[in-house]
Amino acid sequence: MTKSNLMITGLFILALIGAYSVYKPFLLSITVAILLAMATFNFSKMLASFTHSSRLSSIISTALLSLLLFAPIVYLSTVGVEYLSQLDNSGIKETINTVKIYIAEVPFLKNLSFQYLDDNKITNYIRESTHYITAAGGAGLGFVKNMVFVVIFYFFINFYREQFFNMILKLLPVSEKKGIAMINEVSATMEVVFYSIIVTAIFEGFLFGIIMSYFGFNGLLFGVIYGFASLIPIIGGIIVWLPVSLYAWTKIDPKTAIIIATYSIVVISIVADTFIKPMIIDVIKKDLLKSTIRINSLVIFFSIFAGMSTYGFWGMILGPAITSFLIAITKVYVDYSEK
Repeated sequence: MTKSNLMITGLFILALIGAYSVYKPFLLSITVAILLAMATFNFSKMLASFTHSSRLSSIISTALLSLLLFAPIVYLSTVGVEYLSQLDNSGIKETINTVKIYIAEVPFLKNLSFQYLDDNKITNYIRESTHYITAAGGAGLGFVKNMVFVVIFYFFINFYREQFFNMILKLLPVSEKKGIAMINEVSATMEVVFYSIIVTAIFEGFLFGIIMSYFGFNGLLFGVIYGFASLIPIIGGIIVWLPVSLYAWTKIDPKTAIIIATYSIVVISIVADTFIKPMIIDVIKKDLLKSTIRINSLVIFFSIFAGMSTYGFWGMILGPAITSFLIAITKVYVDYSEK
């Protein structure tokens, strides 16, 4: 390596260090925006070809992303927090006492019920939950602020899409042909994960919202809550419909509670999640995305768990995206290292 090359490399490293120091507070937003841009790369490219305008296509794709992903979050942090904070505390207390009575009939759970579900502890639980709900409203402002930066970065990455990915191609230590194949592989993998998550969350949230509206609850709110909860594997739906059913048991009547629980288990968990959901994902992969990528559902589920434990809400995006990136890049690396 010549002296000029060493100097240029050193200056490049210094530039990266300087950029890191400046953009450190925005690294999470930038990373999320890049991953979302990769997940919607082909859609944005198709949109640009249709509109013949990079700016217009970027505006449309950013607006759609905001509507599908961020509008429900803003709704939850405003209307949702207010609705939950106004729940009848006496009704919640009555619900927990009802649970306590039934648990006390199970021998090995009886001591736990007396230890954790006495009246004083229930009062403390309600007080703490009210505090958390109030705090969520304040934290929501910071969260919305972070979302704004994600939207801004996503727009500019889409607007300069060609230049951005061409620069990535030039930085990759492979030929242009191999680099394009690598990006396409990663993009295709992330597309399947991203669109599958969005469509299934909307579908299952819609189903739960129907039954909640029928019994006089805020169907839109509970549909959004269930949609997000459904992203959590295995227990996602239970953590929504079980408390709602118990609350309905004490505040409305046992029949309503049984109908909500049965509907959630049979229609959503068994029919929709077990049979319809795989069909939806298959249609997205083969008919819409024309993708032959195969991703194990358990890997996606675990990646959501891991992502949420590390990054909180953004882990729903970062976990599957990073895992998909790792799988795709490993596959590409193995394929090309053998040639």
